Amino acid sequence: MIESGSGVAGVDAGAWQLPAATALRIEVPAPDLRALVTEYYVLDSDPQVHAGAISYPLPSWPMLRFTLTPGPVSLRIGPRRYDPVPVAALWGTTTRAMQTTTYGGVTVGVGITALGWSRLFTRGADKVRDQVVPLDTLMPPAAVEALVEQLRAADLVTDLTPILDTFIRAQMLPPTPHDQAIRSLIEVINDEQTEDIASACDRLGLSPAALRRLSVRYFGYPPKVLLVRARFMRSLVRMMLAGGEADYANIAPTYFDKSHFLRDARRFLDTTPRRFIQRNNPYVLAIMRARRDVARAAADASVTKR
Repeated sequence: MIESGSGVAGVDAGAWQLPAATALRIEVPAPDLRALVTEYYVLDSDPQVHAGAISYPLPSWPMLRFTLTPGPVSLRIGPRRYDPVPVAALWGTTTRAMQTTTYGGVTVGVGITALGWSRLFTRGADKVRDQVVPLDTLMPPAAVEALVEQLRAADLVTDLTPILDTFIRAQMLPPTPHDQAIRSLIEVINDEQTEDIASACDRLGLSPAALRRLSVRYFGYPPKVLLVRARFMRSLVRMMLAGGEADYANIAPTYFDKSHFLRDARRFLDTTPRRFIQRNNPYVLAIMRARRDVARAAADASVTKR
């Protein structure tokens, strides 16, 4: 089994509260790729302990996922079921909580931003939203196959980042004329002060129609959906990381009231936050803690270097 942790200094994997017989690494890509790729991660677990483990991943941005396990992985997103999930797969932008069933072994993931989408794929992000597709239908099959074999043979503690950095650079397309607008929309979505589409249009200098086209093409959904999802996810993640029962004091101040937040929960979770948090979901919680800690440590390191 791999060693838990990160190449980012100052990260304590013991704080992630991983289940027994489980290991996790989260790495950051090279500086020139950080606008395109959010993270690389490896999750490893003992098949004899975790066969048939069920998890409930949250709605997320696109990911490349490589299942390097002897056992299958199945996934449900709303009415869609993938059984098994392709060994090398693209998970599109999702707006619904998912359910996975795994049987131990190694999974590698790569988080992709909207700018990364524009540099890696010619297909619109809306064409694969809330879906999983074989990665070799969007990237050269020989390159995807070679990457899977590299990952299978690699020491994933020391080799993961250089292997994936090299792969991402080799697949990069030329910049689009929309790079700056995509970067700006990412900032708008991540800004808790953004309340509506009108303010987003003003900040980006785009008409509502142009903003919608950009958002659907590179982010997968219209901007209103993404803003609502971002607000809900910030609130839910704060709740989950706080531990204990769902505390509605953690919801964003831009919610009118608790019932407003609960309507969004039904939309994105298909249940209430309280019931979702009460589910046995240790892998997802550990990954959330790891992402938080690695992001903080990486930001601190960046400030120190300045």
